[in-house]
Order: sequence, then structure tokens, then C-alpha cells
Amino acid sequence: MTPDIILKMKIKDLIKQDPGFQFVIDNMELMSSAGRRVMLDEEFLSDASSVAARWEMVQKAVDAVANPDNVRAFNDLRHCLMQLHDLRGTLAALAGHQMLNEVELFEIKNLAYIAGKASPAMGQMGFLGELPLPDLGDVFATLDPDSTGVVSFYIYDSYDPRLPGLRRELKALQEHGGDQQRIADLIAQQGDIQKDVCLALSDKLALRQKDLSAALETMAYTDFLLAKADLAKRWNLVRPTIADTTSYVALVNPRLRQRNEELGLRYQPVDIALTHGVTLVTGANMAGKTVLLKSVATAQLMVQCGFFAPAASAAIEPVDEVMTSIGDEQNEMNGLSSFASEIIKISNIVQRSRNSRMLVLVDEPARTTNPVEGKALVQALIGLLGEVDSSTLITTHYSQLGSKCRRLRVRGFVEDLCNMPLNPQNINRFIDYSLTEDTSDEVPQEALRIATILGCDSILLERARQALG
Repeated sequence: MTPDIILKMKIKDLIKQDPGFQFVIDNMELMSSAGRRVMLDEEFLSDASSVAARWEMVQKAVDAVANPDNVRAFNDLRHCLMQLHDLRGTLAALAGHQMLNEVELFEIKNLAYIAGKASPAMGQMGFLGELPLPDLGDVFATLDPDSTGVVSFYIYDSYDPRLPGLRRELKALQEHGGDQQRIADLIAQQGDIQKDVCLALSDKLALRQKDLSAALETMAYTDFLLAKADLAKRWNLVRPTIADTTSYVALVNPRLRQRNEELGLRYQPVDIALTHGVTLVTGANMAGKTVLLKSVATAQLMVQCGFFAPAASAAIEPVDEVMTSIGDEQNEMNGLSSFASEIIKISNIVQRSRNSRMLVLVDEPARTTNPVEGKALVQALIGLLGEVDSSTLITTHYSQLGSKCRRLRVRGFVEDLCNMPLNPQNINRFIDYSLTEDTSDEVPQEALRIATILGCDSILLERARQALG
């Protein structure tokens, strides 16, 4: 079993490892299958200049869409993109000098038609500088010899002088029940001529294969870019800046925020500044520590794949890898216990951290083994990850670790704000999810207090208090 490693991966790989990022991708409103393919093939970039260049493209798209002078051009462009097919197979056949059939020739004609319609709209919106769109007017003319201007394709009579007379005779025989053998001969002759036409057209179009492929990729990427801009507007995402360390003001988890809105629950964004080295995050149960890790992971994936950040402001240090060990992920298929599964992931994280600049997010390591050995493992993990060039967040319930690292504490349940009987449905209204610097080596002990507030069995609670001394 391997850890959740994200290294020079593509979006289609990342969404399998991060449900929060999967939620982001599921909410992208793309117009075409080609646009979705380009999106899924987008890479997680670690080079700061490349990441910033992607943000710049999204910003230009946001500005172009927001410009009231571009309303008509934007609608025209979206209409074109809705008609865009992902004809990579046809273009590959063309590159291999294979003969295209009539359906494939129609696909080429349709692409040329869409490119011709999209070009003015893209020019109006200022995209053509960064996203060059080849002129395919001659391709369309080749496939529209009678200058009909329509997208549909047909082996026109004008392609071969033998076709008009042959088709007239064939039509007359078919309408009047003529000699069936003659009809069969004419159909065969027509097929041979059409094959010759398709072969000639394929040879001619093969000379434009690179331009056709470039047009497809440009329009597909434009679709992806517009979907990014649309998401930024709908979710109030912010353009990040490049920095030496990562920090967020009012960071949100898009998936959790939507769920809370649907349930009528409060959602509280969180401010967090990461540092190089290890940061321990402590807090009571239900204080949002796991959600914090998931939010940071999703945000890092978003920004390094060229999305804007789900925050009020964001400064980003690009990393080579994002590695996580979050949640109970018992591997029953391989016969591994929760602890075995977790320790293999953590071991791989430690090994890879020696050669890679990483963001590491570990949720309550060694929580499923005995506390003496578990505490020793956490101390060792903090020590090792503190020696490498990475930013690490580790949540824990272990006290007195004695490790030299930064500590943050979730403020947690604020009893003074409570003005109603508490239950599992409303307690989150009175939890402060904000983070505060903590110099103590102790973790909050609020389990019995929250259990009492939630009406846990009184005898059970009393026995627990007695056990605590």
C-alpha cells in the first residue's frame, strides 16, 4: 500500500486521492467533452512561475467574462464550445495518412466551422494572444466545394465529374424499378468513386493535421479556462500570490460549506499560516482538526493545478508533493489493520520527505495502537519531519510530547455563547474553529465536558470522572 502521493500528477489522478478536489472538479461547468479531457489531463505544477502563469490566464478570463462589452462574444463562444467534439481519434488517423470516411470528414468540417465562428469571439475577449487559433477557412472550403456554408458533409457531385451523370441514372432506375443488376453496378461504381474522393480529401487534409489538432486543443483549453473563471465567480475564489510560505485568510472547504448550507448549519472559515517544519494542531473532538487538514490539502491541489483559492486571500508556496494520512483507512482487501495501513503510509511519507519539498498532512497518527508506543511514534515522526524542507501539519490528542515544534490549538466549544439546549445538530453553532498559537505541551481535555453537554449517560460519566481521579 502506498501513501497519498501527489507528484507531477494530473487532475484525473488527484481526484482519486482527494474527495474535496473531486467535489471541485464535479462542479466545473464545461461545454465540451474535449474541454473535460483537457481538464483531467492538467498537471499539478510545482514551478512557481508556471503556477503563476496559470493564475494569470484565469484572471484574464475572469476579467473578459466580467466585461459588459463581451456579453455577445462570450455567448457566441460558449455556443461554439457546446458543439465541439473530441475528435482526437480522427486526427490521429489523419496523422497516420489513413483514409477518412464520410463521418470523419464531417468531424473535420465541423471543427473548421467552429474554429471560424469562435475566432472572432476569442479575439473580442482578448484570448487569441495567449491561445492562438489557426485559420481553418481553407479546410472548410475543401469540404464545402459548393459553398453551401452548412456544416453537414456529403460527397458532392463537384468532387468528381463522373458522379453527376451516374447519380442521375441511378436515381431514375431506382424510382422506376429499373434493371436491378444495372442498379447494383452503379452503386458499386459510386462507392469506388466516393472512396477515391475520400482518399484524395484525406491526403489533402493530412497537410493541415497539426493546425487541426492545435485548433482542437486551443478551443478545449478555452472551455476549461472559462469553466475555471466561472467557478471563481460562483464560489468567490481569490487569485493567490506566490510566497515563501503558505497562508490563508478565511480558508473554506467547498464541499463542507455546501453541505452545511444545505443543512442550514453555520460554516466558519479559518485563518492559517503554515511554516517550514512541523506544526502540531490540538483541540477537542468535533473541533474541526480533520476538516482543517482536508481543507488545506484541497486548496493546495487547486492552486497548483491553476485554480483560484477558496479563501478571502491566499499566499502560496508551491511544493513538489502533497502527502496525506487522513482518516481511518483500514485495508480489508489486503488484510491490513487500521494501524498497519497507517504506519505504511507514514513510513513512505518519511522516506519521500528526505528528497522532496512537500506539504505533509497527518491526522492523529498512531491513535489506534497503545498510547505508550503511539506517543513514541508521534515524537519520532515530529523529529524526522522537522529535519526536512517541508511544511507539516499533524493533529494529535497526545499530551507532553516534549517535541520542539510550533503548536496551534483550535479554540473549540465556547460555553458562554450557548443559549439553548445542546444536541448533535446544533452544537457546531457554539464551536469556534479559529486557531490560536499555543505554547503548552498539553492538549485540551474536553471530552467529558462535551459528553455531559450532549446528555451522555450520567452513570457512565461519573465512572469516567472517578477513573480520572
